[in-house]
Amino acid sequence: MEFKLQTLRFNATEKLVEYVNKKVAKLEKNPDIQTVDLTLDVVKPETVNNKEAKMHVVLPGQTVHVEKVADTFEEAVDLCVDVVRRALEKNK
Repeated sequence: MEFKLQTLRFNATEKLVEYVNKKVAKLEKNPDIQTVDLTLDVVKPETVNNKEAKMHVVLPGQTVHVEKVADTFEEAVDLCVDVVRRALEKNK
């Protein structure tokens, strides 16, 4: 599985990158996943729920795209991973 992380309008801390890698690594259990692209962005600076995560997962013959906005990047990533997991379970 190939994983790419991109950040827009901010620099990710090492702690955030480690957290994201740990969460995405859980998706590696599914051998069908070819690539995972994750983009983190600050959409409205200095407001609540301004952290956006966009996850694009490529499977053979299918793609799953999830966008979630939350108060923290960790929460947004968790929501995206949960949605992708459910989508993968439905497609088994």
